[in-house]
Amino acid sequence: MRRYIIIGHKAATAADFKLDDLAGGAGRLDVLLRCINSAFFLSHDLRKDVEVVLILQGPPGPVRTIRLVGSELRYLNPDERSTGALIRNALMREAHAEERSTPGIYVSTRTYQDVLGLLGEGTEIVYLKEDGTDIRDTELSENVTFVLSDHMDLTPDEEGLLLRYKPKVVKLGPVSYHADHCITIVNNELDRRSP
Repeated sequence: MRRYIIIGHKAATAADFKLDDLAGGAGRLDVLLRCINSAFFLSHDLRKDVEVVLILQGPPGPVRTIRLVGSELRYLNPDERSTGALIRNALMREAHAEERSTPGIYVSTRTYQDVLGLLGEGTEIVYLKEDGTDIRDTELSENVTFVLSDHMDLTPDEEGLLLRYKPKVVKLGPVSYHADHCITIVNNELDRRSP
């Protein structure tokens, strides 16, 4: 299982945004939607062994978490607008405990700390950061969780909490990449290692 945990620092936590304004009124939700596409889409298929966890921390609050499970996903299309509609539909639910919105999409009020705490033993955690060890020099297990942020860095508190879990700190190359590009690079790297 490949899992991507992505923090959306300004991403809307209510469903009152317009699908024509995903970059503005939805708090840069567009960045997270591109991450979803990069995580799941192949040329003519979806990756079934991938899970994406979006932690939306923008207004009006409280934090909302959207979890997408590749093996269960239906209705996911490669355009940002229709994916934005699926996320908006999930945010319409008043779920506190995790609740299914549509096939493969779950919503809850879990926080970043809750999400990290729910990772089971045997799950390797990787913090994608520009000053880490190169991914090409890093061994990775088959059950791996990558933690990254949207267009902003993790806050010192978020990074401190993550470091308590003793993640591998890994970089993807010599320059900074967009979050969705990071996911594409990771998928490619792991695909090349698969038998």
